[in-house]
Amino acid sequence: MTPASSLLDPNSNAELYTATVLNLYLDLPDTPLRASTQDHRLAHRLFDSGVPLATVETALLLASLRRLCRPSDVPPLPRVRSLAYYQPIIEELQEHPVSGGYLEYLRVKLRSLMDKPAPAKVQKNTFSDDR
Repeated sequence: MTPASSLLDPNSNAELYTATVLNLYLDLPDTPLRASTQDHRLAHRLFDSGVPLATVETALLLASLRRLCRPSDVPPLPRVRSLAYYQPIIEELQEHPVSGGYLEYLRVKLRSLMDKPAPAKVQKNTFSDDR
């Protein structure tokens, strides 16, 4: 890779890597509108540790899908408040890497869930409570 092209590769440019991680994180459902200082620090630490961007993206998508695909009869989870929420899954994927096609599968799966309209609220009975 030439020096000029390495500037455009997030895995070799700390600022681009950090910005990409934070954008991926903030684009997920149930995440904050803005990244915190701690989120910036963690993204930079992931770069310094040599965690590939694909591993981070896979972890973010996998965690989001796990949250979205929970049974409907269990209480909803609170919103994600920090990038640190995904740290255990990043570590899990570092210990047990997945195939390259899995990331694309997760992207398609999340996109299909996000594009699906929410189920309509259906009235369960026709009787009025105000008799």
